[in-house]
Amino acid sequence: MSKKAVYLLGILLTIILGTILYCNLCSTCCAEEEVVTEPVVAAPKPATMNPFLVNDSNGNLDIKVNDNINFEGSGITILTPISEVVVNGIDSLKVYLDANPLKTVEITGLYTSEETNNSAFPNLGLARANAVKNYFVSRGISSQQIDTFGKLEDSLVPDQDNVYHGPENFVISTREEGDNSHLDALQLIKDEITANPLVIHFATAKASINLTAEQREKVAKISRYLDKVDGASASIVGHTDNTGDTASNVVLGQERADFAKSYFIRNHIPESKISTVSKGESEPIDDNATEEGRANNRRTIVTLN
Repeated sequence: MSKKAVYLLGILLTIILGTILYCNLCSTCCAEEEVVTEPVVAAPKPATMNPFLVNDSNGNLDIKVNDNINFEGSGITILTPISEVVVNGIDSLKVYLDANPLKTVEITGLYTSEETNNSAFPNLGLARANAVKNYFVSRGISSQQIDTFGKLEDSLVPDQDNVYHGPENFVISTREEGDNSHLDALQLIKDEITANPLVIHFATAKASINLTAEQREKVAKISRYLDKVDGASASIVGHTDNTGDTASNVVLGQERADFAKSYFIRNHIPESKISTVSKGESEPIDDNATEEGRANNRRTIVTLN
């Protein structure tokens, strides 16, 4: 074999060997190029914009306003200012209810499962309905012509600022002449709370409230009774254990009663319908010699008058 042939053969072998080494070192050279697909991002859902709608299928009321009463996510305080057109709609509702004393407006507050209920009510929707109820009352509508409810509505979508636009529905109902079933229901509430008042316990030297589901139901009943019964009021009595001196415990009991009152006010129960007093350590219900007994004695009791 000539030197030229040997030289060409060496070049060929070098090319073949280089190609084999390159393919082993670079896993992508002998494979098809990988196609990278960008993930599909769903467009955000548009915010729910519920109008202010109140109509009476058995009367001549038909209010429709393309605005409403709004709340922040997980909030129970109405966002202000409320638009003038909504205020005008509420004033029209007042005129209608004044002329029809057997009519009632049912306010159903809406909420989503993504929101947090930090209110005293069983659910966030009921708390919102009570906030709207109080605003209606401030515009002159009688609380006796308002019923409040709460409803889970996961179809609601807040806007980019986490504001829910109109998380409430309104329905007009009519009570039959001579129907006193609503009065019987209110008497049942009074009897229940009298026999089994709302009792809130406190840790030593602390004033904080964390209600159970059963306690929240009682708050809702107390609120309803206060709305519906002329002259009704709630009494909050603060009690302590015997830790510390008597005078200080009277002050502490009053602070707890006042704290409970402020908590109820923040939850839309009218301040004018709540009174407070302290009994200090003077009325124990358990033995102050044990920690369990002292814990039972540190309480506020909410009753109806």
